[in-house]
Amino acid sequence: MVESVKKVCYTFFRNFIGCVIMKSGFHLKNMVGIALLCVLMTMTAWLTVPAPIPFTLQTLGLFLAVGLLGTQSGVLSVIIYLILGVVGLPVFAAMKGGIGVLLGPTGGFLLGFLPASLICGWLLKQSLHPVRMGFSFFVGLLVVYTVGILWYWLLYASQGQGIWAIFSLCVFPFILPDLMKILLAVLLVKR
Repeated sequence: MVESVKKVCYTFFRNFIGCVIMKSGFHLKNMVGIALLCVLMTMTAWLTVPAPIPFTLQTLGLFLAVGLLGTQSGVLSVIIYLILGVVGLPVFAAMKGGIGVLLGPTGGFLLGFLPASLICGWLLKQSLHPVRMGFSFFVGLLVVYTVGILWYWLLYASQGQGIWAIFSLCVFPFILPDLMKILLAVLLVKR
């Protein structure tokens, strides 16, 4: 089963990414930027404070990918990052990888990166003004929280965890650090 998932992901990666790069006229600069932001997302995931939902700097990497690379390249870097994790490379928090991570309690937050990057990129198309950028990243963070909380609730609702307990575990401890990551991302993108 795991080998078949890896094979499907590899085939998708080879065909889809190759097609996107060839047909959209990506330049070497874009490809290097995409690769570097994948590496940055990986490194920010490895800086982990262990917990049931670990504290990482991954969302900072997500915001920087979209802010520095733009929508198309930023989303592509997120897709590649998630595919690398699914095929088993240790790119997720605590140097973990594999489909099991996406099926676990943090999987929804990781899956939320994709719609968050699309929405952030869409909101940033009009302007890179710092206030608009901060708003865009905040909306992206809300998307990550929403997908993550829904996923966590689906996994653990049968164990009697109410929505308040899930928010206490998955959102409240992260609000201030995530707002600081948004501020840092805005400052780094504007430099």
